[in-house]
Amino acid sequence: MSRLNIFLLIVVMGCALSVVNATNQQRQIFIQLQRAESQERQLQQDYSQLQYQQSALSKTSRIEQIATDSLKMAAVTTGRTQYLTLSPGAATAEDAPVPTSAPAPATASASHATRQGSAR
Repeated sequence: MSRLNIFLLIVVMGCALSVVNATNQQRQIFIQLQRAESQERQLQQDYSQLQYQQSALSKTSRIEQIATDSLKMAAVTTGRTQYLTLSPGAATAEDAPVPTSAPAPATASASHATRQGSAR
């Protein structure tokens, strides 16, 4: 009887340790879940804020204001539009090279020659 009692005691102790271990793992997983949910809420708030900022920064009125104030741009009018035409077979279209430094300011004679070419 004594051997049976010792064996059952060892089995009960093993089961108790197993329950304690399972409870501890469950708590650790629950803590990780809470942290992940908290991080998800924070990321959702950040995403909403970024969407709001993007919509505010992409408003047409803001873009127009920056274009006119900072970049000194003006709206296109039909009087300022120039059309360049080439006779068929005179030249082929190519992509312009990307400048490596700041472009040199255009001279009056170059702009005059361009206007003369568009008048033909």
